[in-house]
Amino acid sequence: MKYVVLLYDGMADYPVPALDGKTPMMVASKPNFDALASKGEVGLVRTVAPGLKPGSDVANLSVLGYDPKVCYTGRSPLEAVSIGVNLADDDITLRCNVVTLSDEEKYEDKTMVDYSAGDISTAEAAELIKAVEEAFGNETYKYYSGVSYRHCLVWHGGTTDLGSPTPPHDISGKVVGPYLTKSENAKELIDMMKKSYDVLKNHPVNVKRIAEGKRPGNSIWLWGEGSKPALEDFEKTFGIKGSIISAVDLLKGIGLSANMSVPDVEGATGYIDTNFEGKARQAIKELENGSDLVYVHFEAPDECGHRNEPENKVKSIELIDSRVLPIILEGLEKYDDYKILICPDHPTPIVTMTHASDPVPYMIYHKQGEIAGVETINEETAKATGNFIEEGPSLMRRFIG
Repeated sequence: MKYVVLLYDGMADYPVPALDGKTPMMVASKPNFDALASKGEVGLVRTVAPGLKPGSDVANLSVLGYDPKVCYTGRSPLEAVSIGVNLADDDITLRCNVVTLSDEEKYEDKTMVDYSAGDISTAEAAELIKAVEEAFGNETYKYYSGVSYRHCLVWHGGTTDLGSPTPPHDISGKVVGPYLTKSENAKELIDMMKKSYDVLKNHPVNVKRIAEGKRPGNSIWLWGEGSKPALEDFEKTFGIKGSIISAVDLLKGIGLSANMSVPDVEGATGYIDTNFEGKARQAIKELENGSDLVYVHFEAPDECGHRNEPENKVKSIELIDSRVLPIILEGLEKYDDYKILICPDHPTPIVTMTHASDPVPYMIYHKQGEIAGVETINEETAKATGNFIEEGPSLMRRFIG
């Protein structure tokens, strides 16, 4: 038996005025997904338990079968593992976004223009993080560059009692002052954020980006604090070998922490310009090389939700359907039996531009166990089936049987 999970990050949504009151799942042309849903189990699953924040970290751990209430130690430690940082037991990590802020004189008066600095390239961002490390790095603080706008700060001997710093994608278009944590423990972190604007605003990378009409990465934003992760080995836990394919450090870190195979795919970006075919082919290759389950993560729907891009969110769903599913289905045909699970990790509604905790649609197709499903899958048709999984981590057990 082979198992494929296709995780459409943030795909679920609320009715969107720009889409005539429909959701992107309702509008998108997705014949392959719908064909599977017509012969598979469809329902809703609560991937974010009450009391937990609806981050991609918590939600993806849940879909993978891990209980975040037991194993979750923060988002940034998982990303640190992904970029090769060896963490000590007393290390605290923080996510370090390279962001675009407006140019008001006082930092508190600036607006979060873009949490991704215009999808800054990895090479450009590495130069900016190098400048930040040169300015603030010492025996206590160490900055590490990651992918695109996503980077990491390791705070030796730090604390996670920081007053819950706000994720930058939650405050797009808003003045940042009210969202700067007031925790005394975070004073040095906030000070580095403020000073980073002066370090970066006239950096050659940003001078060039502005001249090219691009948004500058003119500040860092620290959030997502956590301690060294401790996930159980996936194979020991579920009895099958697993792989994770993703463009983002968070998912790669989860895979590495769970001792799963985590291959790189050239051209994987985390947006609608990603190498869809490359990720699909790598998924089939992982199965051929001995993995029993491959978890293929697509960030694009989530990014489009954060950016208030309803048309692109629809497009991202359609691109996965037209460029990924045909390759996956063809590659699976050689096996006597297989299962496919398709679901989002959480909703990222266009109208709020941030994550939500609502239950999400799921679909489980079993080659040797086809059943009557739904004609087309979306938030409403999934709800109408009456199938509901309250405990998100139980979805993986249900999937692999």
